[in-house]
Amino acid sequence: MGHLALRGIRKSYGDVPVIHGVDLEVRDGEFLVFVGPSGCGKSTMLRMIAGLESITAGDLLIDGVRANDLRPADRSAAMVFQSYALYPHMTVAENMGFSLRMAGIKKAEREQVVQRTADVLRIMHLLPRLPKQLSGGERQRVAIGRAIVRKPKVFLFDEPLSNLDAALRVTMRIELSRLHKELGTTMIYVTHDQVEAMTMGDRIAVFNKGRVEQLGAPMDLYARPASEFVATFLGAPRINLITRPTQGASAMHMALWLATAGLAPANAHKVGIRPEHLHLRRAAHGVLAQVMLAEHLGDASIIHLRIDGVDELLSAKVAAHEGRVTPGEMVGVTFDVGDALAFSADGQLLGNSMLPP
Repeated sequence: MGHLALRGIRKSYGDVPVIHGVDLEVRDGEFLVFVGPSGCGKSTMLRMIAGLESITAGDLLIDGVRANDLRPADRSAAMVFQSYALYPHMTVAENMGFSLRMAGIKKAEREQVVQRTADVLRIMHLLPRLPKQLSGGERQRVAIGRAIVRKPKVFLFDEPLSNLDAALRVTMRIELSRLHKELGTTMIYVTHDQVEAMTMGDRIAVFNKGRVEQLGAPMDLYARPASEFVATFLGAPRINLITRPTQGASAMHMALWLATAGLAPANAHKVGIRPEHLHLRRAAHGVLAQVMLAEHLGDASIIHLRIDGVDELLSAKVAAHEGRVTPGEMVGVTFDVGDALAFSADGQLLGNSMLPP
């Protein structure tokens, strides 16, 4: 079992609060991702679960047992850090079996557990090597293996892929997802990378300034973000936000607002449109926009557009054949108003007929 309950968790450093009463249930066997910008409190929360940070207020329950005052070693949680922290003078096998050795497990049993874990991670051939003989991805696999041999109830990952190059991060994302399905153990994964969050998590907890802004399945959060913050944090390129025009705004700004916000409630302050929901047409159709930059990605293109009187550029993610435009060209922009999201002045999502139930 690996069920966690966070009840009103708070953390302060002196008089400075950094976590403001988080309530959260982590299901047994779930892969839950904590995501958010630097300084939002996600790593601090993970360290409190691990027992590496004290809890100022609230209760942490692991399988129904209050764990606030338990030593890290007694929480049945294993943590994998951003830095691999392997012992340089030990082989891979010795690194993986070190915690078992310290626990008094006999050598034969130790070796059996290490070999079984290495087989799961596909690193049997690395067991005789030293850390200096490994690549970054191999070192991270060893660090994960060192956690697995302890057979914890909960795995805690603190940005474990940050030190890897882009291609290797993709490979390791696949490997970690495979490992989770194979082990069936509860995993909590911290990252600032929304792509990792969207592709790996059963659910995502979006942190913002020491609070959980929204919790839910990845595509639910993407399609129906609770706030402007969540909408802008999830998605690449980021969502386009059109601010309600003030008196004296340009004709194009007014046209864009009316096109997007025709069904928005009267108190809508901004309307958001995802880049993939914008379509490029001939200049005579839709809202007139000037192409500023075209980024061709092979299968798709990101087109950055300027609309007269609108401060921020809009981004459109279109199929490669739609992206055959040149900087300076004038195009028309269209979209389905049903894809728009309306936000209030304080950044909260507004329920209205523009949105599916």
